Parts: sequence; structure tokens; C-alpha cells
Amino acid sequence: MNMTIASITLRGLFGRRRFLLLLPMPLMLLGLAWLADALGAAAEDWTPPIVVGLGFAVVLPVMALIVGTGVLGSEIDDGTLVHVLTKPLPRRDIILAKLAVAFAVSTLVTGVPMFLIGLIAGSGQLALGLLAAAAAGSLAYSALFLALSLLTRRPVLVGLAYVLLWEGLLGNVLKGTRFLSIQQYAVSIADHIAQSPQMPVHSSISLPVAAALALVVSVAFTVLAVDRLRSFSVAGETS
Repeated sequence: MNMTIASITLRGLFGRRRFLLLLPMPLMLLGLAWLADALGAAAEDWTPPIVVGLGFAVVLPVMALIVGTGVLGSEIDDGTLVHVLTKPLPRRDIILAKLAVAFAVSTLVTGVPMFLIGLIAGSGQLALGLLAAAAAGSLAYSALFLALSLLTRRPVLVGLAYVLLWEGLLGNVLKGTRFLSIQQYAVSIADHIAQSPQMPVHSSISLPVAAALALVVSVAFTVLAVDRLRSFSVAGETS
């Protein structure tokens, strides 16, 4: 991984107003968990709607979408990517650096609140499971949305369509689509690692399969992004 590209990407991400969008939703998620616990609600009652229904279904993909499309999409929009491509750097190193930043930031803004929610629920094992699931989901989502930045001029719109239509709508209607849903991979990882009564959500995907599928998605879209960036430097097109 090229640390220079990573540091430039990180400074650019933190220096844009876009990063301010990363704060309200995780704080809201954490606040809801604290409020439910403070009001005396049983952890097994509030954990599924807050963690699964809001955390994994909304906060994780939306945060990853903002970051994943931001680490490269802004450079495409303002033309600075052309200057990066003129440097004698392997396209693989550029993509890996961008992906590393997207993964780290997405894991930070989603994994830490998820971990704290597990502790609020009174289970250290649940906290570790939620953190691991958030990290796995962040990696897969980041690779997907990074690739979308190079495949289409509307990566945010396409990403939202995937999250809302494929994962949100079809994922709850057609069970077969769950094997092609990053959200389901994350829920399965959290469920199997936590093994906690505070999270009475049982996934139909086993832990090895969920972890393997998340890795396959991450690698596949990373390879696709590298290949697309190579063609971008020649054709000058993103769609």
C-alpha cells in the first residue's frame, strides 16, 4: 500500500464537508441504545431493531457509501485523478491505498459505536461480534462502492439502489438473495461470534460461508476497480 496516496486521501476526506455527514448517524445509533438501556428495556428487546434494523441495514452501508465513493469520486469530479495517474505508480497501489482508507474510516465510524452498543447491552462477546461484523461489512462495502466510483458517474445513486432495493427490499422477500447481500454477511458474522441472548437474530448463513463470501466480494470488486482504473488512464472515461 502506498502510504503517500493513503495520507493524501485521508487528508482530503477529513478536509471536506462530506466527513461531517459521518458523525450524526453513528451518534444517533449509540444514543438510541443508551436511551433504551436507561429506560430499563431488556437488551434482547432493543438490540435487534437498533443493531440489525438500523445499524447493519442503514448506518453501516450509508457510512461506507459516503466514504467509499468519496475517497476516489471527488478526485474524478474535480480532475485531480489525472495528476495522480501521471505518477509512476502501479494502479493496484492506488486502489489499495484508497480502499485501506475507506475501510479504516468506515470501520471506525461504525465499528466503534457497534462495539459500545454491545457493551451497553451487557455482553463483551456481543461487542466483539458487532465490531468484527462491522469491519467485515466495511471492507466489502468499501470495495463495492470504490469500484462503483470508476464504473458509473452516479456511484451514490447506484449504491443507494443496491442498499435499498436489493438488500432492503428483495433481501427481506427472497431468501436466495441473502447469499448476495453484504448486510446478511455482517449479520451472520455478528450472530455467530456473539452467541448472545442479547441478539436473538439467527441467520441462515453459517460463519465460514459469510466470512468467505465477504472476502470474495471484497477481492472481486478490488480487482475490478484496479482493472477499471487501468482503462480509465487510457480512455479518460468513467462510465
